Amino acid sequence: MNATRPRRFRTLFISDVHLGARGCQAGKLLDFLRNHEADTIYLVGDIVDGWALKSGWYWPQLHNDVVQKFLRQVRKGTRIIYIPGNHDEFLRGYYGTHFGGIEVVEQATHIAADGRKYLVVHGDHFDLVVTQARWLALLGDKAYDLALTVNRIFNAVRRWLGLGYWSLSQWAKLKVKNAVSYIGEYERALAADAKKHDAQGIICGHIHHAAIHDDFGIRYMNCGDWVESCTAIAEHQDGRLEIIQWLAENPEVEVPEFSEVRAA
Repeated sequence: MNATRPRRFRTLFISDVHLGARGCQAGKLLDFLRNHEADTIYLVGDIVDGWALKSGWYWPQLHNDVVQKFLRQVRKGTRIIYIPGNHDEFLRGYYGTHFGGIEVVEQATHIAADGRKYLVVHGDHFDLVVTQARWLALLGDKAYDLALTVNRIFNAVRRWLGLGYWSLSQWAKLKVKNAVSYIGEYERALAADAKKHDAQGIICGHIHHAAIHDDFGIRYMNCGDWVESCTAIAEHQDGRLEIIQWLAENPEVEVPEFSEVRAA
């Protein structure tokens, strides 16, 4: 933890933490939360990984510390809005309620400081694999976990050789033609939904691919994740939005290089 005071933002958007999964970088998120504060925090889905917890209980102290950190922020006056995703869908039966002051909603409309209107959703409803072939989504989730395990072994060797981190899953998303097409169609579908809601932009998660762009005639923003990229979207006091990647300070925790940070 740095000795300097935390950076203060108007809003923070965090998604795809996957507490309860072995790939979750809870330590990095906890360090990020100690160094960044906001008037409002949106938890944009898949914060808790119910799928992983069903297959085998895994809940180390760091994961509990992250939950306690959020609850302490609420007590200090931060408004926290939780929009469940597909991995924490068990919370979708609690819309309109709150847990320890954390509000649970289906989706949200965020009005930025500059007056722009943003629709905030997790995004899984626009993923045909999740909505039409749940079994395939579960299989893909297991394959992703396997890729992360292979990554850890492979990068342990790279670290021993003095080389930097290399992400198999990120490489696959950006290099495999079908994956690139999937990301593009996902972004297009969410941009279209934002237009239907008369919004100037949309903020989402789900695909673990942080981005800010206007490729579809509307501002599309994805928070990324806290499994590999360790990214969040931050709104400054003037309404400007940017992606923040929280780079590793602990050499035992590796984070891939991230080149898509673009200010709105």
